[in-house]
Amino acid sequence: MINISQSVAILIDGNNIERSLHSIYKNENVMLNFDSLIPKLLRNRELNRLMYFREGKIISSKLADRLHENYHGSVVPCHKSADIPLTIKATQIAQKVDTIIILSGDSDYIELVRHLKSEGVRVEIAAVKKSTAAILEDEADYFTPIEEEDCWEAISDRKRKRVVRKRRF
Repeated sequence: MINISQSVAILIDGNNIERSLHSIYKNENVMLNFDSLIPKLLRNRELNRLMYFREGKIISSKLADRLHENYHGSVVPCHKSADIPLTIKATQIAQKVDTIIILSGDSDYIELVRHLKSEGVRVEIAAVKKSTAAILEDEADYFTPIEEEDCWEAISDRKRKRVVRKRRF
């Protein structure tokens, strides 16, 4: 048996992934299921860090708490698009990890992918296949499609205005 020891950083463009999921499933309540997706992405490798970049001032404190508690992750609020902050962070940590997994299908990341690969970093993309730029998928070392089993839907109880159950769709 071969023991693979890789340190992995997962950087998530929250707005891109959320828009992709909402568009594909025609449902604003669809969310990533981190409990199934993160192990799928890591494939028995070591998680060095997880960062969720999201545009906007209203970011769920429950999401931030959950990512911190389960993955020592953090949520990074972005003034505008997540592209620049995510790119800066990726270049800052490139020498500290073996692999960077970017959750986004946005072709704006193509130059980042090329730069990281030139620095010797393995770059993987995870995104909704239908909304992923072909050039980004082709340039990545590996592509993981985000599929239905990687998502869940929040069902709200209108009277209490809180999530009462999760369901797959």
